[in-house]
Amino acid sequence: MADPSSYRPRPGDIPDSPGVYRFRDEHRRVIYVGKAKSLRQRLANYFQDLVNLHPRTRTMVTTAASVEWTVVSTEVEALQLEYSWIKEYDPRFNVKYRDDKSYPYLAVTMNEQFPRVQVMRGHKKKGVRYFGPYAHAWAIRDTVDLLLRVFPVRTCSAGVFKNAARTGRPCLLGYIDKCSAPCVGRITPEEHWDLADEFCDFMTGRTGTYLRRLEKQMTEAAEEMEYERAARLRDDIGALKKAMEKNAVVLADATDADLIAVAEDELEAAVQIFHVRGGRVRGQRGWVTDKVEEVTTGALVEHALQQLYGEETGDAVPKEVLVPALPEPVEPVQEWLAARRGSNVSLRIPQRGDKKALMETVQRNAQQSLALHKTKRASDLTTRSRALEEIAGALDLDSAPLRIECYDISHLQGDDVVASMVVFEDGLQRKNEYRRFQIKGFAGQDDVRSMHEVITRRFRRYLAEKERTGEWADGAGTEEVLTDGDGALTGTEVVTDSLKDDDGRPRKFAYPPQLVVVDGGQPQVAAARRALDELGIDDIAVCGLAKRLEEVWVPGEDDPVVLPRTSEGLYLLQRVRDEAHRFAITYQRTKRAKRFRAGPLDDVPGLGETRKQALIKHFGSVKKLRSATIEQIQEVPGIGRKTAETIAVALARAAPAAPAVNTATGEIIEDEEPGTTGGSSGEPVTTGPPDGRRGQET
Repeated sequence: MADPSSYRPRPGDIPDSPGVYRFRDEHRRVIYVGKAKSLRQRLANYFQDLVNLHPRTRTMVTTAASVEWTVVSTEVEALQLEYSWIKEYDPRFNVKYRDDKSYPYLAVTMNEQFPRVQVMRGHKKKGVRYFGPYAHAWAIRDTVDLLLRVFPVRTCSAGVFKNAARTGRPCLLGYIDKCSAPCVGRITPEEHWDLADEFCDFMTGRTGTYLRRLEKQMTEAAEEMEYERAARLRDDIGALKKAMEKNAVVLADATDADLIAVAEDELEAAVQIFHVRGGRVRGQRGWVTDKVEEVTTGALVEHALQQLYGEETGDAVPKEVLVPALPEPVEPVQEWLAARRGSNVSLRIPQRGDKKALMETVQRNAQQSLALHKTKRASDLTTRSRALEEIAGALDLDSAPLRIECYDISHLQGDDVVASMVVFEDGLQRKNEYRRFQIKGFAGQDDVRSMHEVITRRFRRYLAEKERTGEWADGAGTEEVLTDGDGALTGTEVVTDSLKDDDGRPRKFAYPPQLVVVDGGQPQVAAARRALDELGIDDIAVCGLAKRLEEVWVPGEDDPVVLPRTSEGLYLLQRVRDEAHRFAITYQRTKRAKRFRAGPLDDVPGLGETRKQALIKHFGSVKKLRSATIEQIQEVPGIGRKTAETIAVALARAAPAAPAVNTATGEIIEDEEPGTTGGSSGEPVTTGPPDGRRGQET
């Protein structure tokens, strides 16, 4: 625990102007971001007698080891910079709303030649019109199914659309008149775009025009005795009215507004938002947060506004935002909202009438959400705490291991050897801190040696960053495989001299765990412990979890620690181990698939993916390309004389691979080679081993 007086800046050094400040811990990790109209007055509040501070504020300032600030011109700039830094650094003591789901939107891709209606989640894309969010994806599909009778807009994927255009036959929706079938030319691109635009107009609340138009057409059809057409129009009107009934009118005058309500207690707060467009509730969402800092209702509202509109522009920010309490001061927040919308935004507390009544409904939803969350989380918190305490007791640790790292080795009969590192903090996954490694120190299958290499590389990085030298102890670089949190490969990075920390970003291996778990038994545990001892690290515990009997092995012990099968501690270790195994084997399969897809053209220097595809498309297969002359190769667009000669030489040197086999029929596919165009009939193709054996994956 740090003494705040040890890093307290002199009052004369702090500017008396607007700005944003950051508290950092001993590892230079940003733990709190705040803004102030006067930095000098605000920071002085943190460096008073600890007895006078709020308990959460006292915990923050004693965890911190330094403070720094950035001066800005206005409070609006401070608000924007605070939001950006909270998103970038994810400080542990800031209010962060936990959205327990990615809410689905109804999206219309108006940026395409033939706009498509679909369900979308995640980040919004330019040129796409969004409606919602909705609580459930099935609610969107029900609405779309009703509206397609009147607005038969395309809903198919790009692959289905292209296949229909190629065959000249529309999909099922085209046959039952729920799609205008632009893929086969039943409607022009301009007419289809207008149809999608009308669909969007209806979704924004302009419903009366279309109902009156359909009713007029139905009357005219009946007068002309076109009873089938009149019946179809009657059903269309019924479908539109049924879709409208799903969103009853709650505010008159076609109001566009967002209503935000907050329910809170001493420890947590729940936020509920109703999105009202055209007087109807078009979407609803909610968040929950831990109150890790002393914060008022107005400040909670301000944080909710930042999260809600921080990445929105234009009409996504409504003209009116109704809240239970105003931020203090309110003027910078209003200016910020107006800048994001491009016009004035009214931020106020409803006092009477329909808006106040609807706000009471939103408030009741927030209170129910908080009550439900506390009911669920009480069990979760108790279970996780008990699991960590059981692990600490079983391994004789001084305290509960709040940060656990687990490592696993994966390979296929000694090929493509990789390793994974997963991180759990307070019993929960931290996917943004997962890492994966390629074993480069040796070739072949040796799990013990691989584990020693991975632990050495990981904690050598930790020591280097701890010392802030920016250099490896042995002067050598290490290749780190970069991935996102869900396991998708994003590239590799060779880290040599620079270990950047000037911008304040958390460095990849800067924070040590209290417990290292390895997937394996006594040999793997001994290798991990030896790697830490060689680096001089003696304050990190190590254990291993063997799969066969789920025994927990610790270094230097001949017998394992046996936890009861009903133990929450054992269950947590199993979850950590299984997650590391999943993460490692996913990467190993990706590497193996990439290697299997490799073909002779990959060895041609300077030949990119575009020209490789052009060659295969022109000749049909690598076999035919190998038999082509240099002049014939030059006929492919983008291939010059020198490149054609290089291709011919490379293919001549490459030994032909084993013939591809159609696994469904046993047929040998003569015209193609593995890694080029695949099976001719779409059946799976395999190329080895020749004796039919399959490798075992670990």
